[in-house]
Amino acid sequence: MSGVIYWLDMAGVIVFALSGVILACRSRMDPFGMLVLAAVTGIGGGTLRDLVLGVRPVFWVTDPTYLWVILATVGVSLVGFHYIHRLSRGFLPVADAFGLALFTVIGTHKALLLGASGVVAVLMGMMTGVAGGMIRDVLAQRVPMVLREEIYATAALAGGIVYVAFDALNAPLTVAIAASLIVTLGLRLAAIHWRLALPVFAWVTLPPKTHNETAATLSTPQKAKERVRMIRRERKKH
Repeated sequence: MSGVIYWLDMAGVIVFALSGVILACRSRMDPFGMLVLAAVTGIGGGTLRDLVLGVRPVFWVTDPTYLWVILATVGVSLVGFHYIHRLSRGFLPVADAFGLALFTVIGTHKALLLGASGVVAVLMGMMTGVAGGMIRDVLAQRVPMVLREEIYATAALAGGIVYVAFDALNAPLTVAIAASLIVTLGLRLAAIHWRLALPVFAWVTLPPKTHNETAATLSTPQKAKERVRMIRRERKKH
């Protein structure tokens, strides 16, 4: 099963790197900018996860294949630039959703292998899934998806919890992986399709009323008094 985990990790790197390339194209970046966005999206979350868990060196240093995969993804994207340019606006969030699901499983699985508790493993899964995309969006001067109203980090948390729960029940690894992928991907795609969002709590501040709005809320006697005051003020001016 270690081979399955490895190839799932590679698939996540490819999908996330592609999402970085797409955003770079829409932001009118040069090939180097495409490479930077692809790299930070593909390995940014896993790098941060390894640093937090104390893994030295980080995964892509011990296995440079990840870097070659990112380079290959960018190279193929440059060759097929016109096809990528024609992709619909909905392709980026869908590709990002697949990367989120894959990296959530990988991050949670690796944290458990290193002896982390269930809570820490869930957080590491979420970090692996969302951190790379956050860095990508910040570099592209966009509000990161995880900070918007849409269900994003919540989907990663749910997928991580499902994986930890199945692991605690000693379920087969394939079952835990499949269940986590289905939950994370299902929640994220549902949020994209039906625009599902968490409730937003914010202070509501009312703008100051104009003179016409104030007059409209006054009763008839009040309007008469206000009219008299206005006439007196006008006479004083003259």
